[in-house]
Amino acid sequence: MKTLLSYCLLLLCAVPSFAKKKDTRYFELRIYHCYPGRLDALVERFRDHTTVIFEKHGMENIGYWLPVHNEGNDLYYILAYPSKEARDASWKAFGEDPEWKEVARKSEEGGKIVEKVTSVFLNAASDIPFPIRASKKDPERIFELRTYYSPDGQLPNLQTRFREHTIKIFKKHGMESIGYWTTAEKDAAQPHLVYILAHPSEEAAKTNWDAFRADPQWVKVKADSEKDGKIVDRTESVFLRPLPFSKIK
Repeated sequence: MKTLLSYCLLLLCAVPSFAKKKDTRYFELRIYHCYPGRLDALVERFRDHTTVIFEKHGMENIGYWLPVHNEGNDLYYILAYPSKEARDASWKAFGEDPEWKEVARKSEEGGKIVEKVTSVFLNAASDIPFPIRASKKDPERIFELRTYYSPDGQLPNLQTRFREHTIKIFKKHGMESIGYWTTAEKDAAQPHLVYILAHPSEEAAKTNWDAFRADPQWVKVKADSEKDGKIVDRTESVFLRPLPFSKIK
């Protein structure tokens, strides 16, 4: 009996440690800017071929989206890798794969597809221990990709505010947290905070944000966190609609 009790206590002690396990994956947000009229061809190529070849070379598909207001003719997606070194090796193998070369050749018989690629490298935000999971939801949701730029030295304060307050207030107002990252910057520059929320619709997002900003709890949290100066210089927001083959919907 004593042995069984000791075992149960050991399991209970182990649970918090497991729950807080750090996500060490290396992430990449990629934005493909297409030539006019070629976005459908890009989506078809990803749907029928590219995602499968990615997985073949050890690249984990996280999510695929098109902007709700897509003036730039863009496609957004996120991949995960075991490490930066694994990322580089996977892309090298992908680029040399005969199957991919043939897919690319055939898909571009009607003209070039991708005019420019923007890559943003990301690490899971260790100070915001929120699990980044691929999941499906029915009905589909609208996603909001947000980037926060902080003054030098203020990112830890911003992360603390999110960890201790902001995420809880998001949930209170119907905004679902999907994932939190910090950018992997060169030359020891301060990272930016990047995160994704899910909303029932774009209209619901606007309603929820209005309620969030007017919430007395948030007003106090914001004021308290900025007593020694602002912790966010500017923000960027893009509303995204998931593609049918996205793991996150």
